Amino acid sequence: MSAPTPETCQFRPAVEEDLALLLRWRAMPHVARWWGPVDAENPAEAIADPRVAAWIVERAGRPFAYAQDYSPHDWEDHPFFHLPAGARGLDHHIGEPDMLDRGHGSALIRAHCRRLFDAGAPALGVDPHPDNVRAIRAYEKAGFVIAFGPCDTIWGRAVLMEWRR
Repeated sequence: MSAPTPETCQFRPAVEEDLALLLRWRAMPHVARWWGPVDAENPAEAIADPRVAAWIVERAGRPFAYAQDYSPHDWEDHPFFHLPAGARGLDHHIGEPDMLDRGHGSALIRAHCRRLFDAGAPALGVDPHPDNVRAIRAYEKAGFVIAFGPCDTIWGRAVLMEWRR
C-alpha cells in the first residue's frame, strides 16, 4: 500500500449500521485509553446528535478511523468557545491497530481539515490529552499548533490546539 496522503482518505457519514464497528473500535485498548468507556461518549449518541457531524474514514474502501466535527459554540463552557463563528471542533481516532504509526493519522486529519476549511470554517480546534503524544504529534504534523495547556476542561485534561485559516 502506498504512503498515506489526504487524497487517500475517503469520508462517509457514520450511520446506525456502523455502530458495531464503532463499538469494536472503542473497545480497543489504544482507543479506550483516550476516549474512555463507551458510556462516557456512546457512538450512537454522536451519530444521533444533530450538532455533531460523525464520519467513518476509509482507505481503499476499508474503514479504519472515526472522525467528528461540531461547533464549539453549541456547548456551554467549551474550551474553544473563543474561536470565531463558524469554527469547528474535531475529534479523531484510528480504530484499526494495523493502521497506527504509519502516517494515516496526520493524513486523515489533514483531509478532514481541508474539507472544513473548504466549507468556510475560519478556525479549527482539537483537545488531545497531554499524555497522548501520538495524537499531539499527528495534529502538529497536520498543521495544528498548541495554543494553551495542559489544562482541565469539562471533558478532562487537554492540550488546546488550533489551526486558523
